[in-house]
Amino acid sequence: MGGQNPYIKDTDAKTVQKYTLTIIDEQGKEHVLEIDPAKIPFEDHGLPGSILDICMGHHIELDHACGGVCACSTCHVHVLEGLDSCNETTEDEDDELEEAYDLKPNSRLGCQCVPSGTKNVKVRIPNWNRNLAREPHGAEGMTTKRDE
Repeated sequence: MGGQNPYIKDTDAKTVQKYTLTIIDEQGKEHVLEIDPAKIPFEDHGLPGSILDICMGHHIELDHACGGVCACSTCHVHVLEGLDSCNETTEDEDDELEEAYDLKPNSRLGCQCVPSGTKNVKVRIPNWNRNLAREPHGAEGMTTKRDE
C-alpha cells in the first residue's frame, strides 16, 4: 500500500521553490536536506513533497502503518519551524490527528504535510510513535529500549 487515499480529495499543495528541511529522527540525529521541487515526488507514500515522501526518498525512518494514505496517525510529527509555510490541514487529517499521542498545535501527519518552500522547515519525529509490530526499514543495528 502507498500513494494517496482515493477517498480523500486531491490537494493543490506543492513545493514551489528550493528550501532546507531539517529532520530530527527518533534517535535525535539531525538530517539536513536541500529539497528541490524538480525532484518531487521522491517515493509513492503520502502526498508528493510531503514530509513522509521526503523521508522515504532519503531513507529516513518515519513510521506509516497505513502506507501514507491518511488513514492512521503513525506518521505524526511535530513541526518545530516553518509550520506557516506548510499546507493547511484538511478535515481528514484533523480527524486522524485526534487519535495521535502527544498532540500539539504544531502536530501534523507526515503524509499530508507539504512545505511550500517559502521558508526552511524543521520537524521532529517522536520516538514514541513507532509501530512496534513491525521492523524498521533499513535500520540495521538499531536498538530499542527493550534491547538495552
